[in-house]
Amino acid sequence: MAIEIRIARADDTALILSFIRELAEYEKLAHEVVTDEARLRATLFGARPAAEVLIAELDGVAVGFALFFTNYSTFLGKPGLYLEDLFVRPAARSHGIGRSLMVKLANICVERDYGRFEWAVLDWNEPALKFYRTLNALPQTEWTVHRLTGDSLATLANPSTTE
Repeated sequence: MAIEIRIARADDTALILSFIRELAEYEKLAHEVVTDEARLRATLFGARPAAEVLIAELDGVAVGFALFFTNYSTFLGKPGLYLEDLFVRPAARSHGIGRSLMVKLANICVERDYGRFEWAVLDWNEPALKFYRTLNALPQTEWTVHRLTGDSLATLANPSTTE
């Protein structure tokens, strides 16, 4: 079986959205997916792309994706790669596709002289945690991720509306 990893194109937008929805379903977060093809096309392939996407193909059929973007380490004084999503369709798992995507991402980091490669994993996702351990990835237990969205984000951005 031939695995090919390629950079996504604008005409992959519907495919990317289907992968996002499948991943959200797996993570029991389908209710949180509010994006659509137009928004993805604009933010991924518009004048100022916010992220990049790799598509994994097995024998010419798209079976997975990785969506990533640049972050920055002030301590290293270098950009880094943040992996937002990695997904391989269940029927295509155990063929080395996830590993191939991670290898390609690591190569991008090295080629671009990035200082690190990071991602988050849901704490209940034991198959993913086990997979990442095979790559010698180390969990960063001393850090707690925080997030603002929706009303909380809007309130912080415009505190005068709550005073």
